Amino acid sequence: MAAPPPSPLRFESQRSLVQRLVLSTLTGRPVHISKIRSSSPTSPGLASHEVSFLRLLETVTNGSTIEISYTGTTLLYRPGLIVGSTAGSGASGGVIRHELPPGCTRGVSYFLIPLCLLAPFSKSPVNVIFAGPGVITSATPAGDISADSVRTAILPLFEQFGISNDIELRILRRSCAGPEGKGGAGEVQLVFGHQVRLPKTIHLMNPGRIKRVRGVAYCTGISSSNNARMIEAARGVLNPFINDIYIFSDVSSAPFLPTTDGSSAKKIGVGFGLSLTAESSTSVIYSADVASPPSGGQPPEDIGQQCAHQLLEAVSLGGCVSSLGAPTMLTLMAMGSEDVGRLQMGKGVIGTEEIVGLGRDLRLFGASGWGIRDGSNDGDVIVSVVGRGVGNVGRKIA
Repeated sequence: MAAPPPSPLRFESQRSLVQRLVLSTLTGRPVHISKIRSSSPTSPGLASHEVSFLRLLETVTNGSTIEISYTGTTLLYRPGLIVGSTAGSGASGGVIRHELPPGCTRGVSYFLIPLCLLAPFSKSPVNVIFAGPGVITSATPAGDISADSVRTAILPLFEQFGISNDIELRILRRSCAGPEGKGGAGEVQLVFGHQVRLPKTIHLMNPGRIKRVRGVAYCTGISSSNNARMIEAARGVLNPFINDIYIFSDVSSAPFLPTTDGSSAKKIGVGFGLSLTAESSTSVIYSADVASPPSGGQPPEDIGQQCAHQLLEAVSLGGCVSSLGAPTMLTLMAMGSEDVGRLQMGKGVIGTEEIVGLGRDLRLFGASGWGIRDGSNDGDVIVSVVGRGVGNVGRKIA
């Protein structure tokens, strides 16, 4: 007699929605989320970017069921097996093409980072192209980082867990946030071809010293002089601290978006931004990301200085991981083999609402609690995480 399906874990509100859906998919526990913007008088229920993420989950998994109430304020998700870009499950020629809606206000990193967490546990390689009028490759006012920061600050973290082969993020067409922060008509491709049975157990307790700073200054649809002005302003802040600084300048034309009334296409996604990463002698990465607001009015010099100061602030928080990469590192540690992994983190990083909420969610999904003790440096703590040993079910079956 087959065992009854597990009862869903119950949550309320849209907070940490994507994080909970990812943990549900990794652990196989169904989730029931209610009161999603139930108090909003104008737009209750799931937003367009959240529905788009659910469709992406349905595409890269096999056997998932998604039930949404009539008002969109209640969601029941029963996860299936992560199969990646397998033919017949939404992929054409081994590539999934995912269209983002035109009213999307979130950057493409909103979809990329969760997909990168699922990809190592997939049955087959993941190859997804994000296209459509809603793709924003730059940083957004909603708090999303740019696709450049995902490539330079998030993907290198997987190497610590023995996941480093056939991983690539290609920005096929750049775009900044459009009017009112909606849409951008960019295009990004994620290739994640390294699947593992279990991530390695890590012990990172030496932040090291910063040895170099790298970055990308980008602009779409405007003069390239804006890049030079951002780079000069950023170097003016960083040069007193370190000499090894190289910031690449990327200039591209703004994408054109066809109109629905049949008139000529309009230019969208005009703007500029800067992404910076600092790497230490022990391969610890800190990052910062700033883009021009959709309404404009902010000079490139302010963007460059603001990004440089953000990078210095990220370094000053200490630890072996920044606040940007901490959720990825802690999630992979919890999903690894049943051994104790250790990670040194700054108190200003582990004390954020996002990390505390992640720890609580991991406990609810069956992971063990974290052990925390003072680190060797002032202001740092060492977090001990015992892996759950879930691993890649698809590879075990194959």
